Amino acid sequence: MRTSRNPGPLRDPEGVAKYRHEAVAVLLRVGFTDASPRGLEVLAYRRRRPPFDDQWALPSGPVEVDETLGESVLRHLGHRTGVAGQVHLEQLETCGAPGRDPWDRTIATAFLALLPWSEGPEADEDLAWLPVASLPDMAFDHGKLTQAGAERLRAKLSYTNIAFALAPETFTIAQLRDAYSAVLGHEVSATNLQRILTRRGQLAPTGERATPGTGGGRPAQLYRFTRHELTVTDPFAVLRPREETAQGG
Repeated sequence: MRTSRNPGPLRDPEGVAKYRHEAVAVLLRVGFTDASPRGLEVLAYRRRRPPFDDQWALPSGPVEVDETLGESVLRHLGHRTGVAGQVHLEQLETCGAPGRDPWDRTIATAFLALLPWSEGPEADEDLAWLPVASLPDMAFDHGKLTQAGAERLRAKLSYTNIAFALAPETFTIAQLRDAYSAVLGHEVSATNLQRILTRRGQLAPTGERATPGTGGGRPAQLYRFTRHELTVTDPFAVLRPREETAQGG
């Protein structure tokens, strides 16, 4: 439910514009259930005050005068969700539509943040991992920002090593294939994926194997990413659906 109020003074006595500046976190991960991917998810909390009372919102808050934008978004991410430690973080976009906040003139700088599929807080009544493919109505313009973050991630999977931020320290090729498929929204060939990422120098075998499953058979080999900082690996590469990449890629 939206509640309106008169905003504070929009200009100081000298006529200079006054407005709030917020940092917003679009925190994405691939959700897994019993080793099967649920899809790409975004972390959100339920607002308990107007405006947009009882709607889902991205972790966000004002930028203080003594902190950078990056420090601000990490502070609000930790406060709202308890996420600690290293997350991949990059500036996404700045939103300045005058009516995006019905209570005040607010500029928002959004950041894309990524977590490995093995990490992240548990959902509860006020915290949820929302499916990006079927988002509910969200507060402010946070639904639009979530889609922008997902589009940025999908694009960068093709020409950078950004998948390192979605994976744990070690993983199987099947798990990595499932993660790519969940983000891209179409099936990806495990064989082609392994060949492409190995050719680009992104993957290396660990020499170890996954824990044996109940179905028998030889456990799958474990791999790791060779670098854990963002690098452009092929500016002209595009990952296409499996039927389009069957002849190479």
